[in-house]
Amino acid sequence: MTVRLAFFASHNGSSAQAITRACESGTLRADPVLVISNNPDCPAFTWAKEHKIKTYCLNEKLCRTAENLDLQISHILNDHVIDMVICSGYMKLIGTKTIQAVQGKIINVHPALLPRHGGRGMYGRKIHEAVIAERDTETGITLHWVDTEYDHGHIIAQHHMSVDAHDTVESIESRVKKAEPDFYIETLKKILSEYSTAD
Repeated sequence: MTVRLAFFASHNGSSAQAITRACESGTLRADPVLVISNNPDCPAFTWAKEHKIKTYCLNEKLCRTAENLDLQISHILNDHVIDMVICSGYMKLIGTKTIQAVQGKIINVHPALLPRHGGRGMYGRKIHEAVIAERDTETGITLHWVDTEYDHGHIIAQHHMSVDAHDTVESIESRVKKAEPDFYIETLKKILSEYSTAD
């Protein structure tokens, strides 16, 4: 069984792009099928089209309500027979029908060690600013299953990094961004191997 993937991204989708390359090289046994974004100017659409991956822009403005947005996304996932969703910098809360469409198989990446520095409003540079402000001695990356709350679902894996007195918001952000794609791919390898075993 080759797992069919959808990506949710609001901006560059750097990890999604790296995962796509890993699928094309055979490193990951999966098929990237589509990219969904809330942002009509999403840069991820550019590389998705280069890789012949379908793209959809869906947001509350276009769909009128959060409930209808949730329904529309779930229909697209079902129409394309998506097995798993990979979030790569997706900035919106995911609805119940979307989660149900893939039996809860939606993975999100968070650039900190949850449950620290998670929740509504905690994204991007704000997270690294909090790490510095609270004088954390470590930070890192969390991959978790998505539920109906921000940064709340069951933790799949974490990558730890030390923080020292010389670190800045910029240096932490740079190290986390650099490590994220490889950590995502290695974790996905383990998850996808379970699908192979299930076959």
